[in-house]
Amino acid sequence: MSLNGVLNFYKPPGMTSAQAVAFVKRLTGEKTGHAGTLDPEAAGVLPLLLGKATRVCDELMGRPKQYLAEVAFGSATDTQDAQGKVLERCELHPGLEQVRQAAAQFVGRGIQVPPQYSALKVAGKTAYQLAREGKAARLSPRPVDFYEIDIIRLTARNGALLRVRCGKGAYIRTLCHDLGHALGGCAHMRFLLREECGGLSLRSSATPEDLLDWRRTGFKTGQRWFAGLASILDNYKRMSVLPEYRHLAVNGASLSRHMVQVGETVHEGARVCLFAGKDLLGIYQIEGSMFRLITMLYVPSAPFD
Repeated sequence: MSLNGVLNFYKPPGMTSAQAVAFVKRLTGEKTGHAGTLDPEAAGVLPLLLGKATRVCDELMGRPKQYLAEVAFGSATDTQDAQGKVLERCELHPGLEQVRQAAAQFVGRGIQVPPQYSALKVAGKTAYQLAREGKAARLSPRPVDFYEIDIIRLTARNGALLRVRCGKGAYIRTLCHDLGHALGGCAHMRFLLREECGGLSLRSSATPEDLLDWRRTGFKTGQRWFAGLASILDNYKRMSVLPEYRHLAVNGASLSRHMVQVGETVHEGARVCLFAGKDLLGIYQIEGSMFRLITMLYVPSAPFD
């Protein structure tokens, strides 16, 4: 049985995102990818794309993410988290309201310089590979979106617990680092848990042990941690090709409007999910009087959808 969909995987601390992909690929035998790297020492939701779901990675990557993090004041590290080498120490002991006021400066669209220890590639090498060689990667500032930053409480050992809701490409350890500067000192990230990613939540995630049990059942349907292709594309309007034109659609042909049951107004450039009965065909874009195939996802009578 083919698995085509998104697996809500709980990545434990100490496992890299690449190791998580390899583990699930061995377990299921399916082509596997991930939507949104999670640092090795961080834990939480890592969406894993199985089968033809690897073709819709960008759809999940662009959705909001939510994190629970602890910032530690008084020292900065080269990795901007607790695993790095301490580069600077300072006397910084902010109060709760001070932290809240400083954090408020980062809410909205802003500019962030990615950390040197990151998976971003520069001249064919990742930034963290260059950093380990003692070289500084040239990483350009880029726009990031922080929708909400809630400072929950101060913590022991001169820290603060925060919940962050953000967009694609935002680094929480860089936010913690920058928060220290905004308070007139230095800081780093002590702890990180991803609570939501790509529309998936921590409470419905599967541990490695859950997945081993799932394999023993033959990957039966109904598991809370697996979503089929149709369900993860629920932000698109759904339309159906007329039965007599199904053969054209499954072969990737562009379709004119009279071949599709258009039940509501669709605008030029809009994207829709096209079905043939219960079968998801793919993502199509409206171009004049035509439906042009963008991403073929056809899986006959796909389970889990």
